[in-house]
Amino acid sequence: MKGEVNTDIGNIQIDREVITDYAGYATMESSGVVGMASLNVKDGVIKLLKMENASRGVSVAIHDNSVSIKLHIIVAYGVSIRAVAQNVIENVSKRVEMNTGLKVDKIVVMVDGVKVVDD
Repeated sequence: MKGEVNTDIGNIQIDREVITDYAGYATMESSGVVGMASLNVKDGVIKLLKMENASRGVSVAIHDNSVSIKLHIIVAYGVSIRAVAQNVIENVSKRVEMNTGLKVDKIVVMVDGVKVVDD
């Protein structure tokens, strides 16, 4: 399903993949996030994804031109998971709403791993 924004002179349709990309990039820009996580269902192994694959750790659902987003992330060891998740929610919501015009109803942050980061 595509999101749709109505204007005075026409309609804009936004593909789910575009929203997924915005959400993935906004997540990766958030402080404390090491990367996105991709779960290999067959093996049950979590894989760390870098910026070029950020959208693979994101799932988006569109209903009545509002968006629900689920993010799978890996955080840096020693950071407050709650603070990181709140930062991610704010960044993703702001970026998606600002760039697409669609309302974000819900964001679920799934912390799938912790990684020690070299300074």
